[in-house]
Amino acid sequence: MTTMGRRDFLRDYMMIPPGTLMAGVVNMIVEIPKGRRSKFEIDKNTGLIKLDRYLYSSSVYPGDYGFIPQTLAEDGDPSDILVMVNEPTFSGCLIEARVVGLFRMKDKGVNDYKVLAVPNSDPLFGQIRKLEDVPQHFLREVEHFFATYKQLEGATVEPLGWSCAEEGTAEVRSAVERFRASLGTILG
Repeated sequence: MTTMGRRDFLRDYMMIPPGTLMAGVVNMIVEIPKGRRSKFEIDKNTGLIKLDRYLYSSSVYPGDYGFIPQTLAEDGDPSDILVMVNEPTFSGCLIEARVVGLFRMKDKGVNDYKVLAVPNSDPLFGQIRKLEDVPQHFLREVEHFFATYKQLEGATVEPLGWSCAEEGTAEVRSAVERFRASLGTILG
């Protein structure tokens, strides 16, 4: 792939809007499908989906996991998002998702929040509009996964609990603003 081809491929991901944020609707790019131990990421040099590592534990991702384009979280990466799905999609899939909550945690002392969402067009999740609509057992699964998935790597994650859909959407808006502000430092 030529240098120009790499830039075009990366630009394609960067050109996807973060979503309308009306009614908490965002776009997400799947990196890790539900049920996987493989940790995939978009490679910043090539734009390809790269196997970063395998989780050291036997835990698997409880939903499709990825990022919201054109966002910048406090940890310096795009905002993380976990989407409840009935069946896994695939790495690189674009999902229009409705924010239903926010799992707050710290990783190495830095805020590393996870937006929780459902596919906006899936009738199976049509009644899930807020955190209280999500089955409590699923919330416990997500919290357990993120609290323990790095333990065998020797890393400590500090769970801080759940916040409502409105706070999740507000966090995404803040991440969009951080992303736009970062463009000024890159381009300026």
